[in-house]
Amino acid sequence: MAASSHHKQPKAGHRALSGNALPASQPPALPPGLHVVSVPIGNLADLSPRAARVLGSADLVAAEDTRVTRRLLTSQGLSARLTAYNDHNAPRVLPRLMARLQAGERIALVSDAGTPLVSDPGYRLVAACHAAGVPVQAVPGASALLAGLVVAGLPSDRFLFLGFLPAKRAARRTAIAEVAAVRASLVVFESTRRLAATLADMTTVLGPRLAAIGRELTKRHEEVRRGTLNELAAALASEPPPRGEAVIIIAPPAEDSAHTGADTGDESADHNGRSATGAALDQRLAAALAEESLKSAVARVSAETGLPRRQVYSRALTLQRPRRQP
Repeated sequence: MAASSHHKQPKAGHRALSGNALPASQPPALPPGLHVVSVPIGNLADLSPRAARVLGSADLVAAEDTRVTRRLLTSQGLSARLTAYNDHNAPRVLPRLMARLQAGERIALVSDAGTPLVSDPGYRLVAACHAAGVPVQAVPGASALLAGLVVAGLPSDRFLFLGFLPAKRAARRTAIAEVAAVRASLVVFESTRRLAATLADMTTVLGPRLAAIGRELTKRHEEVRRGTLNELAAALASEPPPRGEAVIIIAPPAEDSAHTGADTGDESADHNGRSATGAALDQRLAAALAEESLKSAVARVSAETGLPRRQVYSRALTLQRPRRQP
């Protein structure tokens, strides 16, 4: 009597593994196209297994700074062919990358830290890929934007990301004023050497809103500060500039913030722009005009008061007119 066999036969529709077949647990080969890869913002343990596989399998890694990316790869025991791709060399390098992608190569795009295209180069390359029909895949991971938002303890259901603000004070105040009335938390990246000055400008334009500062996020000396903008500005002004970069999160304007009739279109504002705020509007404009151009001052005061820009502009011209007369 033949011995019975306990080996199960493969079910219909299933192939038995041969010597050349890949085990089910082994990931598939990296497909051609552009792979936008997020890397850690500080803690190297945040590099995902998928990101490591993509970086190790790509034909080429396009890096914002090859020295920074080389250190990351070495720390993970990875090797890859690197090329620099950043805002400075993009006009020259982008066509070369596109030629390789259209030839079927696999290229990984990384920034120095976090997620590419979030205040980092890469937008033009991704747009060119879509225009040429080249596949683009995201390999998500760390982002200073989201890391700062989730530890701030401020409303996160709606937020507006502003990236880095202008370095010059007048332009910075104008940029802040343009979004002052937005009913959402504001998220800003800032160099810590400009942190105190930026917070002071935010206080001037936005008033004492609640805010949080995240610095060195995910690193050993991670720090999160909360308080009103004026409190944070005063504290930072009295200390030596901290190291690293910071994420500033600012709470939305209060629901009951005054708009001085701007939303209702009522007659509380006359043809000269003298609304219910009256002298207060003139005082705001006078202070702004003493420091900024007419355009910047109008944008700032319009955002601060909620008055239509055309109305504020008219009043600003009236205030300036005596100065122009001989």
